[in-house]
Amino acid sequence: MPALFAPALIDWYDAHAAQLPWRESADPYRVWLSEIMLQQTQVETVMPYYMRFLINYPDIFALAAALLDDILKLWEGLGYYSRARNLHQTAIRI
Repeated sequence: MPALFAPALIDWYDAHAAQLPWRESADPYRVWLSEIMLQQTQVETVMPYYMRFLINYPDIFALAAALLDDILKLWEGLGYYSRARNLHQTAIRI
């Protein structure tokens, strides 16, 4: 049974998966950013924030160089601001 389940699940995903920008990229930064933003937040809410965030901070180096106040301003309305602070601190350390 398990040997048959995985291929069926993958086939279903290929046919029905929502097209989301973070699924179209293998860039670890984009995947990481989406994972943090999606914590306790709906996809529909995250989408515009994710796109704006990437325009302003297209990679981890831009995020690390940014001022925290600017990041928090861009995050405004998404909630759970500790996520933004932790993203910034992690980018700096990397």
